[in-house]
Amino acid sequence: MKNIKLVLSLFVLTIFGCTIDESSTDLEGVNAPRNISALMTIKQDNSGKVTIIPKGEGVTQYEIYFGDGTTAPAFVSPGSSVDHVYTEGVFPVRIVAMAIDGQKTEVTQSLTVSFLAPTNLNVTISPVVGNNMAITAQATANLETFFQVYWGENPNQVPQDFMEGQTVTHTYASVGTFTVKVVALSGGAATTEYQQNVTISNPVLMPINFESATLNYAFTNFGGANTTVVNNPNVNGVNGSAKVAKLTKNTGSEVWAGSFIELGSPINFATMQKIKIKAWSPQSGITVKMKLENLANPNINTEVDVTNTTANAWEDLVFDFTGINNANNYQRVVLFFNFGNAGTGLNYYFDDVELTTGAESLVLPITFQSTTLTYSFTNFGGVSTDVVTNPNVTGINTTTKVGRTVKTTGAQTWGGSFIELSSPINFATMQKIKMKVWSPQAGAVVKLKLENLANGTGINTELDATTTVANGWEELTYNFTGINNANNYQRVVVFFDFGNAGNGATYYFDDIKLSN
Repeated sequence: MKNIKLVLSLFVLTIFGCTIDESSTDLEGVNAPRNISALMTIKQDNSGKVTIIPKGEGVTQYEIYFGDGTTAPAFVSPGSSVDHVYTEGVFPVRIVAMAIDGQKTEVTQSLTVSFLAPTNLNVTISPVVGNNMAITAQATANLETFFQVYWGENPNQVPQDFMEGQTVTHTYASVGTFTVKVVALSGGAATTEYQQNVTISNPVLMPINFESATLNYAFTNFGGANTTVVNNPNVNGVNGSAKVAKLTKNTGSEVWAGSFIELGSPINFATMQKIKIKAWSPQSGITVKMKLENLANPNINTEVDVTNTTANAWEDLVFDFTGINNANNYQRVVLFFNFGNAGTGLNYYFDDVELTTGAESLVLPITFQSTTLTYSFTNFGGVSTDVVTNPNVTGINTTTKVGRTVKTTGAQTWGGSFIELSSPINFATMQKIKMKVWSPQAGAVVKLKLENLANGTGINTELDATTTVANGWEELTYNFTGINNANNYQRVVVFFDFGNAGNGATYYFDDIKLSN
């Protein structure tokens, strides 16, 4: 239990013999210290030695009252700690945080010093919404002083300390099953432990773009075909992706040779009943077959054939499953290239497996590459945005078309542009948005705002990112974890160099997409 009160006082501040001249120092508007707490750890040798590390914001000095009868407080600078030896018991440690103008914030935090093993250890481990690779841990116990958590990813890992009431988060670098161990520590050598196995999985879901560094794009091959994820052999305006899938139909392979991938959940055909892929083939006029199967019963299946029309270039192929029975839970996607002919060792490539209505609609990702979509921006505050040829086809962005924003001289500090999507953004499985940007200067704030079409002023959310590269492409990430998907955000607003008036600078952006 923490008891918090604010104490305001007037005083002449003298720190380490230095006096602040009121005539040259403006303290008006300084806030009282906030978010005051302390991490208190006890040395595990039954000595009762406690290290107290105060924390807070807007603090110039802490006073620590140990709560054990010691009358004189300890004075601690921000970032420092103080040691104190306790006997067993429960002590109200009072932390008084002082701001530069004399305002004080007090927090009383209970410290239990016990050399008995903690009891009633209760640990809660939870996934992080919007991030399949992360989990959180919380713990409570009796007679404990603090906790340590071992995340199980590294056998030599230094444990992470935390206090009761805190939530700690860990992001794993790879998928797998890990043993998480939480240790409750007392004032002595006695501890109590809890272990739990957690499985980190990052299921493959539509759309499939083969760009994730953590997803396992595991193909099952049959009939002499073989599919792997490789570098895009033909990066261009139609497909600027770095990674694609390559299906090799080896010499002598069966006429029905192919590969399949299993999704983390069945395809949802409720609103869209066509599947589109980008395909590259060394010859035109071949049959590309897509077959969908139920995982538990492959006899529940359906398939569609499409004939390609382009050789040695990327093209979009659309497989029309209109009327499909969504209750069949199709979760396995099977692809056959040059179906009906034996393999001759040729390579075929495919990418961006996604649901579509057939007609193109303006949804994420926005790549500016479509020849049929109209990228219509609404501008405000003296800013102008349009779609132009990529002026810097290098590095992470080799696509031909990009968005261009000109913040004209005298444009408002809040000047920007927005585009409206054909349907609301679906944050059900991914809650981060990435965007590639090109800025003439580093340190520019790029604000991304999402609005509801019907009530943009009342239903909206926004995040800022800051450029770190000048005159080059970089990717900015906006973490909307916890966003309310029911708000139906459908308007995407972009502000470049937010907070500064326009000086005629030009900015470019591209590939606005959902991500984890």
